[in-house]
Amino acid sequence: MVSSLFSSLRLAELTIPNRIFVSPMCQYSCEDRDGLATNWHLVHLGSRATGGSGIVLAEATAVAPDGRITPEDLGLWSNEHAEALRPTVEFIKSQGSIPGIQLSHAGRKASKTRPWEGGVPLQPSGGGWSVIAPSEVPWPYDEEPPKMRVMTETDIDRTVEQFRDAAEYALEAGFQIIELHAAHGYLLHEFLSPYTNRRDDKYGGSFENRIRFPMKVIKAVSEVWPAENPLMVRISATDWIEEGESWTLEQSVRLVQRFADAGVDLIDVSTGALDPVAQNIPQTGPNYQVPFGETIRKQADVAVGTVGGITSPQQADAIVRNERADAVIIGREHLRDPYFALHAAEELGVEDEIEWPDPYAYAV
Repeated sequence: MVSSLFSSLRLAELTIPNRIFVSPMCQYSCEDRDGLATNWHLVHLGSRATGGSGIVLAEATAVAPDGRITPEDLGLWSNEHAEALRPTVEFIKSQGSIPGIQLSHAGRKASKTRPWEGGVPLQPSGGGWSVIAPSEVPWPYDEEPPKMRVMTETDIDRTVEQFRDAAEYALEAGFQIIELHAAHGYLLHEFLSPYTNRRDDKYGGSFENRIRFPMKVIKAVSEVWPAENPLMVRISATDWIEEGESWTLEQSVRLVQRFADAGVDLIDVSTGALDPVAQNIPQTGPNYQVPFGETIRKQADVAVGTVGGITSPQQADAIVRNERADAVIIGREHLRDPYFALHAAEELGVEDEIEWPDPYAYAV
């Protein structure tokens, strides 16, 4: 018996051993607020590689200090940051998984405390910083938001270079996949959506203008990222905002076609998180995000990874087998079970398609 979930997947010139990816999951665990990876990152990501996942994606990693969601976020803006990540990358590879990293800038959602500390805005006097955004549309906190600055064209050019530099540092650290975070209300998504992008220059207004900055980032990253290594992008396929202009599935299909032409190998399709005003968001039940990825996969003719409410091996296998997505990108279930892939193979009766680490073989 051959399981669709455990078939290999070719992205660029890289063969992924199976279709189970570990989703980037923020850990907010940099001890000295310096963006440097710690033993927590080694164990967190390393255990998922030991668990058999085909790709292990490191969390949203800021390309600049002001791009962090919290002061404890992971960063990648210097050689020191690359070196701190290297042991984690090497361990992931040693387990047969492919190491990837999600590069991000939080934009207007930056400078706040960790979720378990309330996720409240941080002012400069409390360890925060001034945030940047495409337009003066602050995140609607209950408390006073951090000071905001609308980005100039010089700021945009600088941020493009920061993404380019981070890609070079990712290569230096040994990562084999980059995912650009253009979803969930962070900076690239803020430029895409007319709800948060109200500029009247060449970076705002029309669809072509609003995608200009993300397209520049992709071009800059592609110039330094080897063609044989996959480039992925996470998008929010819809803002779930009904009143006024916002980002929609139709625009996502158009965008993804442009991304594919620019050399993007896989689209990680999520939805929402742009603004709390969003309406009619479905309950987060099984497969609730899958239809968006399925539509984009069919209409844009590009490889797609799907997310959202994927908790069982049978469910994950059916998504791939029925060609609703090319891979499943699993977050919360990997927090509950770092060995999801190994257990999935057992439940699906395809134990021969994946190997347990030798020190754990006594448990099989």
